[in-house]
Amino acid sequence: MKFKYTQINDIHGSSTVSDSNKESVYGDSTFFELFFDANENQLLHYYEPELGLFVVESPMVIERALMAGYQPAAFVMIDNIADEMCRRFSELAEQANQTNQSNQANQKEQSEQPEHSEQSEQAALYDDTPIPVYVADYETIAGLTGVNITRGVLAMMKRRPLPDMAELIRDYHRIAIFDDVENPTNVGAMFRSAAALGIEAVILTGSSSDPLYRRASRVSVGTVFQVPWTKLGKKENNYIDTLHKLGFKTAAMALSDNSVSIRDERLKNEERLAIIMGNEGFGLSDEVIESSDYVVKIPMKNNVDSLNVAAASSIVFWELA
Repeated sequence: MKFKYTQINDIHGSSTVSDSNKESVYGDSTFFELFFDANENQLLHYYEPELGLFVVESPMVIERALMAGYQPAAFVMIDNIADEMCRRFSELAEQANQTNQSNQANQKEQSEQPEHSEQSEQAALYDDTPIPVYVADYETIAGLTGVNITRGVLAMMKRRPLPDMAELIRDYHRIAIFDDVENPTNVGAMFRSAAALGIEAVILTGSSSDPLYRRASRVSVGTVFQVPWTKLGKKENNYIDTLHKLGFKTAAMALSDNSVSIRDERLKNEERLAIIMGNEGFGLSDEVIESSDYVVKIPMKNNVDSLNVAAASSIVFWELA
């Protein structure tokens, strides 16, 4: 992975790039401005109908995205850490390339593909195409953008196609469904709990927040790049039927007359279990609850009947994963 530095200058309060470094793969400073002027939805649809972009912040989160194979399009960095960050990201890219090549070699052995197959030609995740790195001191970037750059570095990354749900969870035994979990902070925290406590994959449905939104990935500390996931369209509301066909029992987290405790041994003994977490306000729909194999609750005291969905997920994942 190679980098091309572009110095950001503050001229009469507007953002530009120096003439000597102005040319990049995007041709001008427009891409730099996307970091601060475009909202999440605009980035998502930036290349429509092609896949869009997303912003990642802080070194650890960016490192996990790189190790997962996400392609960076550009960086913004505080100048006094730029060399160190670029060196670190380049090392991680090389590690990711080696891991990917090894994995593809193993797959080729198993499938007995010819030596010069398309798969082997695409083994490298990262090449030597220079990636724009916009640099300035902290005060200049903060003054131009009004944005606090968390830990001195931002990355713009390219989205990847989402995997098919059935293919994603085919070999897993404990998964979670985030059904209409709309707050990106909650989604990020739930991914972090899922990664820490053994959930193997996550399916997001309905109006659930995008795990690649900047706040979600930051709160997750990059675990959105470690836990396999996919997001279903708003009209794809028959996911429980798909789960049942794949051999999963479903556990809807909700209060009802038929609710069982998360300590119920039947839940722990299920070979394949999908844990369904609902919306922050109204929970799960009656249809989801009625279609599930179990309706499950967390035992509580002092007349408290519910917890924030992120807090509840950590308890349930610990008990059932």
